Amino acid sequence: MTLFAAGVQTLRFMLQKHLAGARLSVGGATFSRFLFGFPLAALVAVSFLSMTATPWPHLSAGFWGFVLAGGAAQVAATFLTVALFSMRNFAVGVAFTKTETVQVALFSAVILGEWVGPLGWIGILIGMVGVLLLTKQPGAARLNLRAVVYGIGAGALFGLSSIFYRGATLELQPLEFFARAIVALACATFAQSIGMGIYLRLREPGELRRVLSAWRSTIWVGIAGVLGSAGWFTAFSLQNAAFVRALGQVEIVFTLLASVLVFHERLHRREAIGIALVVGSLVVVVLAGTR
Repeated sequence: MTLFAAGVQTLRFMLQKHLAGARLSVGGATFSRFLFGFPLAALVAVSFLSMTATPWPHLSAGFWGFVLAGGAAQVAATFLTVALFSMRNFAVGVAFTKTETVQVALFSAVILGEWVGPLGWIGILIGMVGVLLLTKQPGAARLNLRAVVYGIGAGALFGLSSIFYRGATLELQPLEFFARAIVALACATFAQSIGMGIYLRLREPGELRRVLSAWRSTIWVGIAGVLGSAGWFTAFSLQNAAFVRALGQVEIVFTLLASVLVFHERLHRREAIGIALVVGSLVVVVLAGTR
């Protein structure tokens, strides 16, 4: 499920890059992810519960707290990631968010009491070295601090959203794992659609109309987004979020392929080494997670 989610998320980032650069604002491109994803998530949730004769679960205050916190963090992280694409090329922009692996391990221990062992931390530190190599502009004497802040901020918010979403799925126990995942996803996308809709209405007049008028393109962002989220939510319902997100670093391989083959962007040697270290850290962290 994690490998599936990482692949679909790369596709969604590609679609959002096109939308943000061609016809929609950062907020519009972010909103498109949720607007068309919610109906699909809700349909799957209702259909699955009906076909399995599972009653609709009690949605406690704790569940809604996790869902709303995770949804808000994910929206903000997606917003930062889309904005980041205008500062760096496609592969490196996503690589900046990989500081999430360090942060999600810390958040997991503090918030949910789920710890990562010493070998896992070695892998995480290797990945951090790779990310540091990616923070320097080619041929520049100084770091692009704005891009660094956006990338690390997105990583922190993605990490928090992962922890909160795992917490939401745990609140729905003893439901079967997929039922917990799809109900949590439907509730999260509903809240995100409402919240982003209000934000655009107040802060970006006319953008809602542009998102709807571009539905032939934006609907694919929504579908890709909800499919990827379904993969992440299902994985979170099964395993420690730190290990899920560590395995999810395989996304950087998919992103590199998309950057070179689809967007015809060039990677410098420093960036290639940094990405290689990030991928290497993935192997070490996942091996640690199997012990």
